[in-house]
Amino acid sequence: MEPTIALRERLRKMINDRIPTGGTDKDAVFLNAELDDILRESESIYYAASEGWTIKAGLLEGDIEGYSAGNEKYELTKLQDRLSHALRMAQKYKDLAEEAEEQQPSFLLKCSAPDVM
Repeated sequence: MEPTIALRERLRKMINDRIPTGGTDKDAVFLNAELDDILRESESIYYAASEGWTIKAGLLEGDIEGYSAGNEKYELTKLQDRLSHALRMAQKYKDLAEEAEEQQPSFLLKCSAPDVM
């Protein structure tokens, strides 16, 4: 699939990869060039989203689950829950891509012999 700005922005929304207000693509998980590569390698936007979520799942390993500052303690979403969510989203978009492929329109041609005098 040929990447466009509109496709890239749609893919960013699908994989929840926001660019902060006033930021650039360097402030997000994926650079624009990386999203363009994913789009080029994919047959549909759904396959691209599935690939994006799979990559995001792989990037979670180094994340922390909580921290404390003085007497305050902060618990973040558990790594296993975030990993499960990312993999579920990858599977969801893969299923949507396969469903879209099955619903490709088809047509039947009927040929008749011409009337000859």
